[in-house]
Amino acid sequence: MSPKSLAALIALIPMVQLVRPLPVPAQTVDYAKAERLLSWHASSLIAGDDVNPAWMAGGNRFWYRNKTGSGTAFVIVDPVRNTQGPLFDHARLAASMSLAADTSYEPHKLPFTTFDFVRGESAIAFRAGRRQFDCDMGSYVCTAGDTLYDRQPYVLSPDSAWEVFARDHDLWLRPRGGGDSTRLTSDGQQYNAYGVGALQPTQLLRSRNPRQRPDVRWSPDGRRLLVTRTDERNVELMHYLSYTSTRPRHFEKPYALPGDSVIPITSLHILDLSETLAALAQERQDARAVGGSAGPGRSATGGTSPGASGAPLPHNVRIELAPEAFRAGVGSSSSDSVWSRTSDRVHLTAYTRGAKKLYLTVIDAATGAQRILAIDSARTNVIGQEYIESKSWYVTEDGQDVIWWSERDGWAHLWRFDGNGNLKNRITSGAWTAGIIHRVDETRKQIWFIGRGREPGRNLYYAHLYRVNFDGSGLTLLTPEDANHDVDFSPDGAFFVDTYSRIETPPVTVLRRTLDGSIVRELERADVSKLAEIGWKPAEVFTVKARDGITDIYGVIYLPPDLDAAKKYPVIENIYPGPFVGSVGSWSFKAHGENFALAQLGFIVVQVDHLGTRHRSKAFHDNYYGNMGDNGIPDHVAAIQQLAIRRPYIDLDRVGIYGHSGGGFASTDAILRFPDFYKVAVSGAGNHDQQTYGHYWGEVYQGLMTKDSVRGTNNYASQANRLLAGNLKGRLLLMHGDMDDNVHPAMTIQVVNELIRANKDFDLVIAPDRAHGLNEPYFIRRRWDYFVRHLMGAQPPREYELRRPGGP
Repeated sequence: MSPKSLAALIALIPMVQLVRPLPVPAQTVDYAKAERLLSWHASSLIAGDDVNPAWMAGGNRFWYRNKTGSGTAFVIVDPVRNTQGPLFDHARLAASMSLAADTSYEPHKLPFTTFDFVRGESAIAFRAGRRQFDCDMGSYVCTAGDTLYDRQPYVLSPDSAWEVFARDHDLWLRPRGGGDSTRLTSDGQQYNAYGVGALQPTQLLRSRNPRQRPDVRWSPDGRRLLVTRTDERNVELMHYLSYTSTRPRHFEKPYALPGDSVIPITSLHILDLSETLAALAQERQDARAVGGSAGPGRSATGGTSPGASGAPLPHNVRIELAPEAFRAGVGSSSSDSVWSRTSDRVHLTAYTRGAKKLYLTVIDAATGAQRILAIDSARTNVIGQEYIESKSWYVTEDGQDVIWWSERDGWAHLWRFDGNGNLKNRITSGAWTAGIIHRVDETRKQIWFIGRGREPGRNLYYAHLYRVNFDGSGLTLLTPEDANHDVDFSPDGAFFVDTYSRIETPPVTVLRRTLDGSIVRELERADVSKLAEIGWKPAEVFTVKARDGITDIYGVIYLPPDLDAAKKYPVIENIYPGPFVGSVGSWSFKAHGENFALAQLGFIVVQVDHLGTRHRSKAFHDNYYGNMGDNGIPDHVAAIQQLAIRRPYIDLDRVGIYGHSGGGFASTDAILRFPDFYKVAVSGAGNHDQQTYGHYWGEVYQGLMTKDSVRGTNNYASQANRLLAGNLKGRLLLMHGDMDDNVHPAMTIQVVNELIRANKDFDLVIAPDRAHGLNEPYFIRRRWDYFVRHLMGAQPPREYELRRPGGP
């Protein structure tokens, strides 16, 4: 369709509206029926749709917890032997657990989702409720006790002998499972700690002793640690108040905004543990020699005071990043590419403020000396590798081949450099996108990676796995099914588990050989028959033109199960504007959730991935760079108008919109910028003004702040929702948690202030002591009530109580 033809059709819409039948308001609204399609209820009605392999040590076997429709079962798979069966005798385990805990457990509803193998693979340990279980898999004898084990989050060493954890702003080392602790660093400070950042206000509110898992990477030989350290000491603070106690409690945390002169700066350190571990080994030997005492200066109870051990502090090598870099990371294609296998080199990425430059370096682990291996820069940003594809580079062990993901030619592709940063060759090319690197075989010189949009006639968002040679030859599709593929490789790389599905088609999970993608066996095929019995209807994919009348954009539509094409139905948009993800989110099978529930209530629900979202060209992704107030909404308006031409049962006089976080920003923006199109909006925890949100977000997508001293404004001002408050014509419900430590509640309060100034009617829910997520039954119900009352024109059931399984 040409742009002129599209415009002509849209122009006819008002004429079509003049002769349409009057809408028929819903007489009854059945929340109980809709509630069954929420994820916490509907998920249990599907069998075989959720296979997450847990790979076992010493090979490529794995287990997974399978949904059976009546409960769950633990399954073990041996790819080499091509066998599949129960991981253990569920009935015997349930009986033994019941005996040990003096309660009753059902074999098909065992009360744990994961476990640890202990004593080799002869026993498993897990938590069930508030109890810790240890169950022998030979005798099926379980012991249960109170969970007294120190639950300090830790990072286990490669030989599983040691645990590293964070306490008092420093790193500590102890034997696995507890015991005496040894301090590894001594100069950690508040807001400049090793391995952990500032605690969130909600963590402090909910726990007197919150603990964090440190961001560290062990070297393969277990002799060194790579640890991040973020200096936030002089960053301006953001303040929070909890009002639910007799005296409101105050909390604060460092939080840099766009344009701030001081922002968090990340550094990296390499700790050489060789002398420390040697000293600890000597202490153990000395203790055994004198009959088991803890040794001089040791705390027999595991104390962690400085000097509790005679072991020296590790040698600490600080890695100096380039002056313009403020943030570094170790995301990569695989953990062994961060550290060289010989443990003498480290590879990491770092980027500049605003993410206009990104580079990959190699670090000498002994000296900290570094060399740049690859670099990217852009007029807008190069943030794709941090926020879109977290595994997007690889360095071979000899350092002579660097695989690098880049959008330098306008499309996301793989490039090959030598160890000195010189380009060897392009690996992939064309009008499609390369994504995550899942595996690299250095002997065969081959790469396994995700690609999108390459297969003609298919949905360009569907992910497929490909293999390609280092030199760019031999590009081969390994997952041929026309669907979205989610893959998980075995540690040895010989096999991978592939779950493939479409928006409207339930998943199938197969085990494949890595070399050629051939199927070893089918593991599960999802069964949704029980879901269909309660009124579920699959969502549908559609394609329309963007605002320009030329570019194809994709979306998903959810229809009422009992749709009558002769009637008119109100429309609700569910929006998330990106830029790092779109409203649709995953393009895998959609089976349940609030959009299905709203459709069950009698709404048509739409999601659109507009210009500016991911997995397309760089130009597509940059569409509203520097203009975040755009939010892709013109594309949404155009999409619904086109859908109304194709589907006359869509009522263009009753269009609503909702979203959370970025979607809260976008939904409020929509009803204020397009007040004659959107009649109702529900906005949760919206970041309504990027000037009040974290610099790491706004500066990447709105650009570095520039100020106009003459006009007294800046390049951020035009995107603030508060400035549009006077445009409100419809009904707006704002919701925000007052302890939201991601999007500060000030964002919503600023909008409220301007709505009051403009003498506008609106509705507001402040959620006490809630953080960023508001996915609780009460807030979902309030959202339903608002749309039913103001968009559908019906009366919702008063104070209906949505309930999660096991409680409200």
